[in-house]
Amino acid sequence: MKKDIHPATSLIEARCICGKKYPMHSVKEDILVSFCSACHPFYTNTNQFADTEGRIEKFNKKYKKKS
Repeated sequence: MKKDIHPATSLIEARCICGKKYPMHSVKEDILVSFCSACHPFYTNTNQFADTEGRIEKFNKKYKKKS
């Protein structure tokens, strides 16, 4: 088996937009996620929707049926 071919990992804190932090090992220095198990609608049984860029309005405008 070859030695010294794997990247070095370090202990970091992965962050969610809700503010929760998770310690983990990674080759990256910083990880930011949109949803975690503390705020994901599947786990919290709430109806959250993240349309930050207006994609739904853009889609509806583009494919709106003309009367």
